[in-house]
Amino acid sequence: MARILVVDDTAFMRLRLNNLLTEAGHEVLEAENGQQAVERYAEAKPDLVLMDITMPVMDGLTALEQIRSQYPEARVIMCTAMGQQALVLRALKAGAKDFIVKPFEPQRVLTAVQRVLGG
Repeated sequence: MARILVVDDTAFMRLRLNNLLTEAGHEVLEAENGQQAVERYAEAKPDLVLMDITMPVMDGLTALEQIRSQYPEARVIMCTAMGQQALVLRALKAGAKDFIVKPFEPQRVLTAVQRVLGG
């Protein structure tokens, strides 16, 4: 299947997404902030990134912009809390392919992943 980078500052969210995606047959890499996401993307060139917007060190929007500036083909799905519509719009304008709202429905995550991966 695909190599997916999960970026979230909350260990529980990374674990939940890791389990869901691994059970669906994907290889999962992890990062806990935007800076690590930029570094891990450069090292591993994953097929897809699932990235939280609000994180310490470097937020998800900044990381999205940096990744897409170096790798325009990068496919990123943003994860957001309710009430962050302005940030979601900014992320989509910056090149995010989709977004999921936390707390997320597992099927919504898998559907978004499949759609963005082209399956």
